[in-house]
Amino acid sequence: MENLIKKAKNTHSLTKEEIVSLLKNNDINEELFSAADKVRKKYVGDEVHLRGLIEFSNICKRNCLYCGLRSGNKNADRYRLSEEEIKDFAKKAIGYGYKTIVMQSGEDEYFSAEILAEIIKEVKKYNVAITLSIGERTADEYEILKEAGADRFLLRIETTDEELYKKMHPNMSLENRKQCLLNLKKAGYETGSGCLVGLPNQTLESLADDILFFKELDADMIGIGPFIPHKDTPLADFDRNNFTLALKVMAITRLLLPDINLPATTAMETLHPEGRFVALQSGANVIMPNVGEGDYKKKYEIYPGKVGMDTIPKEYRDSIIKKIKSIGRTVSEERGFRKR
Repeated sequence: MENLIKKAKNTHSLTKEEIVSLLKNNDINEELFSAADKVRKKYVGDEVHLRGLIEFSNICKRNCLYCGLRSGNKNADRYRLSEEEIKDFAKKAIGYGYKTIVMQSGEDEYFSAEILAEIIKEVKKYNVAITLSIGERTADEYEILKEAGADRFLLRIETTDEELYKKMHPNMSLENRKQCLLNLKKAGYETGSGCLVGLPNQTLESLADDILFFKELDADMIGIGPFIPHKDTPLADFDRNNFTLALKVMAITRLLLPDINLPATTAMETLHPEGRFVALQSGANVIMPNVGEGDYKKKYEIYPGKVGMDTIPKEYRDSIIKKIKSIGRTVSEERGFRKR
C-alpha cells in the first residue's frame, strides 16, 4: 500500500485496481492524506482560494433522488432571487474581498442564458472571476455565458456508473452529462466536475472509475462530497457516515490530478466538526463560503445540516480566514485560475 501511495505521489498515475486497493484499505489513511497534502503543497502551494457562493434559485426541473431541491419535493420552500438581488450580493461579496463569485442554482428555466449574461456582464466590471453551477444547458447557451464573461463552470457528474446514474437521475442521460462537460471545455471554460460518495449501491470500483474519468477529462476543478440523506427524498432512510471515504476519494484525486483546484466541500463539515479543515490538510485548496443573506441560505437545502446558515457573510469569512491561518496556510489574493 505504501508503494502504491509513493507511485501515485511520484507518477500521478494509478490503475483502477490500484485505486480500489487504496480505497479498501483503512490502515494507510494517514499516509494517503499526508501524501495528498504534500502534492498539494508542491503543485498549488499553501494559498487557499476563497470563493463567494450565491445560491440564487432553489427551483429545479430535475428530480434527482438524493437532492432536497428535487422537483418532486413538495415541502421545499421555493425562492428565486431577482437579478438586482444577485448583483447586490455579488457586489457585497467583492467588497468583503472575494476574487471569485460562484453563481449556483437548481435548473431553473426562468434564468435564460440572456438573463444570466446581463448579470455576468455587470459583475465582471469588478475584475473578478465568475464560476457558474447551473446544470445542463445547450452548447449555444454555454457559449453565450462564456462570451458574457463567465470563466468557470462546475457540473458534477455525481457518478459515472451508468446503471446507478439512471436510478439516481430520472429522465436524465449520463451521455448527455458527459457531452455537456465536453461542450464546456470546447467553449473555453475552466471545467469542474465531481461526485457524491456513499450513494446506495455505489461500489469502490465505481468510485475508482469516477476518479479516472476526472483524469481523462482533465478537469480543472473537482468537488467531492459525502452523500447526506434528506428527509424529503426517496433516500431519506439510507444513512451512513461517508466522511472518511469521501476524504480518501478527494486525496487520490489530488494525487492523480496534482495541479487542479480541489474544494473542501461544506458537506465535509456537516459530517465532521472540522471537516473542511481536515480536507485542507488532505489535498484541498479551495473553500466556497456562502455570501447570501436572510432565509435564502436555509431554503437552498440540497442536504440537511449545512454549516454557516446563521452567519453574517463578512464575519463568516473572517472566521474562516482565522482558521486557515491557524493551520499554517494563507488566503490567496488572486482569482485562482489553474496553474499548469
